[in-house]
This record gives sequence, C-alpha cells and structure tokens, in this order.
Amino acid sequence: MSWWYNVPRIRKKTSWPEVVGMPADEAENIIRKGKPDATIIVVPEDSPVFNDLRTDRIYIFVDTIAGVPTVALTPRVG
Repeated sequence: MSWWYNVPRIRKKTSWPEVVGMPADEAENIIRKGKPDATIIVVPEDSPVFNDLRTDRIYIFVDTIAGVPTVALTPRVG
C-alpha cells in the first residue's frame, strides 16, 4: 500500500446549481468566492460557445427577465 492512499481527496466544485434564477452579477460573485482564479463569461442562453474543455473557464448562460440578466442554466467549469 502506498502513502497516497492516506492522502485526503479534496474535491473542487465544478457546478453551481444554486445560482439558477439569480441575477448574473450575484451569481458571478458567488462563483468567484469558490473559484477566484476562474475566467467567468456571461452570455445569452442561446449563444454559441467554445467546445474545448478549460478548467479555468465558467460560462454563465443568462435570460433577460424584466431587464435583468438572470441565470438560466447551471454554470459549469469548462
């Protein structure tokens, strides 16, 4: 048995379902608290985005409700 079996595994958060329905700026602040090094990009829900996987990028897909950009889909790392 190797020493690494005893090392605690730290799981980093990769999605934020709790921010769906929030204003985009509030959601961005919440995500930044947990992942301060991330590049966060706010885009309309139907926008095309890059398909390459980047662990430092998070898209926030929004729908505008009453003039306020609101999170429409769960933001995820990628």
